[in-house]
Amino acid sequence: MVLQERRLFQNFDWLLIVAVGVLVLLGVILINNTTAGVEGVFDTSNLLQDFTFRQILYAVGGFIILFVLSQLDYRIFAGLQWVFYLVMLVLLAIVFALGQITLGAQRWIPLGPFQLQPSEVGKLLLVLVLAKFLADNSRQMDKWRTLTFSFGIVAIPTALTYLQPDLGTSLIFLFIWGVMILAAGLSWKQLLTLAIVLAVLLPVVYSTLQPYQRDRITTFLNPTADPLGAGYNVNQARIAIGSGQVAGRGIGSGTQSQLQFLRIRHTDFIFSVIGEELGFFGGVFFFVLYAFVLLRMLRAAQVSRSTFGRLTAVGFSAALFFQSFVNLGMNVGIMPVTGIPLPFVSSGGSSLVTYLMMIGIIQSILAHEKLLGLRTKPQQV
Repeated sequence: MVLQERRLFQNFDWLLIVAVGVLVLLGVILINNTTAGVEGVFDTSNLLQDFTFRQILYAVGGFIILFVLSQLDYRIFAGLQWVFYLVMLVLLAIVFALGQITLGAQRWIPLGPFQLQPSEVGKLLLVLVLAKFLADNSRQMDKWRTLTFSFGIVAIPTALTYLQPDLGTSLIFLFIWGVMILAAGLSWKQLLTLAIVLAVLLPVVYSTLQPYQRDRITTFLNPTADPLGAGYNVNQARIAIGSGQVAGRGIGSGTQSQLQFLRIRHTDFIFSVIGEELGFFGGVFFFVLYAFVLLRMLRAAQVSRSTFGRLTAVGFSAALFFQSFVNLGMNVGIMPVTGIPLPFVSSGGSSLVTYLMMIGIIQSILAHEKLLGLRTKPQQV
């Protein structure tokens, strides 16, 4: 057993771990600089209420879980498919009964001094459920009943998340589904049909949006329409990024963030702080880090001889790509504001721990693939 664990750690993708660790560390530094006050130190009067201390706790706990998951055989998760699905639905349902309302949204379940956001954990669970279903039906992807059933799997948690309301995470769920069915072997005919259906449904979906969500779309199309209202955050984010110029103002020296002109600066708009304090070079560095992490995650999909492992890696990569792209895009003004955090960097325990868990399972795919020496044809599980 000890020998096996050593061999698994020898097969670790340490480059992936280092890249993720750098993102998490820089996130902690930025959160501290934007929330610790003028002295730039922890609020030692109540550490559990200090954003920086909480983020450090989440990071430590997340990395511990990451290493534990990496030592498990990822294929055991395939047998828990419907258990995971039931847990996800129960957690999302509990939100409506016990969830705490913050800024008009009911997304968090209070757990003492901490909060759990089930929709964040749902990304991981949904990928595992879909990966197992699509792996089991990989030879039936040309059948519309397979596609319809897979959509039914994702439609229920998407609807529950949308009603919180949480449009951003709902879109992530749908994007995960779209990428995974493509990876599972969706035909171009089916893809074209789905695109037509989506185009027809867009006006219907728009009519169900909350007023503030429609305002975000209007602001995206015309940022100057309401500069002191719906467009305030977007305009301040652009000012912050622009003021950073090439080299940035320096860590802790950004006027937009330190003087609190930039709101929600430790979560949704933390990349604007990066642009202001680290400048163009700092922003490019973050882009490169995310691209590197994504490539290392997709490597797991490439080397996996298991259909379940390949689709799991693809699903996790899709979640990270879409969430990173949308967050970075809304900070620079090329995407509407959706209220989703920047993975590994933004303040928030549910998001950070969930993505670290994804990395742990990715490591398990890589490690066990090499350890077991699967050289046969692709397996479903």
